[in-house]
Amino acid sequence: MSIWQRIAAFLGSFSEGTGLAGGIANIFDPDNWMPGGRDAAFTMSIIALSAKMAVADGVVSIREIKTFHRLVDIAEGEDRHVDQFFALAQQDVAGFDAYARKVRKLFIDSPATLEHVLDALFEIATADGLVHEDEIAYLKAISDIFGFDEVRFEQIASQHVLMPSGQRDPYAVLGLVPGASDDELKRTYRQLVAEHHPDRMIAKGVPTELMGLATAKMAAINTAYQEIQAVRGQRQVLLAE
Repeated sequence: MSIWQRIAAFLGSFSEGTGLAGGIANIFDPDNWMPGGRDAAFTMSIIALSAKMAVADGVVSIREIKTFHRLVDIAEGEDRHVDQFFALAQQDVAGFDAYARKVRKLFIDSPATLEHVLDALFEIATADGLVHEDEIAYLKAISDIFGFDEVRFEQIASQHVLMPSGQRDPYAVLGLVPGASDDELKRTYRQLVAEHHPDRMIAKGVPTELMGLATAKMAAINTAYQEIQAVRGQRQVLLAE
């Protein structure tokens, strides 16, 4: 059974009264897991929290929708299940904090997976080129619930929100300061690569349909590392002359 078929099974037919009882947030309760349901729960957390972010922002742009479809490989003909779930999550009486706490409980053993949820929300929020204050406040609140401190949140944000120059701060992306040694740079880079390797993400419950998240994360990490290496290499050449 595919992720989308599982989502359809979870939802059931609300019109016939056979859908999920007690609110969408119950899907994320580990006590309600179904065999093989962890990856479906991850996908649904992206959809549900995106829906709640849309409520916080007050509008869903075309670019945000396209970004969601770029990050999530939705099987042909399954769009209606995603749209239905998105609409239900917007209408559900549970606040976003209830969703976020369920997600944290679900993936408490994998901070990297929680980070990928936040990554997806940042990608969607920045899709139209402008992150609203309400969206930043929403993302920060979710980050707090997930257990990330201020430094970690700023690091994650820096991987998505561009500086006035239109570029990302490579040191912030890696969670380093410009004065970090070469050894610290290499050690941090290798650790991040190990944490966010697609194979590890799959093992932690991130479904193959969402590997676009892992790919984007690795691209940001690799680009930041290469940019720092290039600048340091040029600096060494200048000092040697």
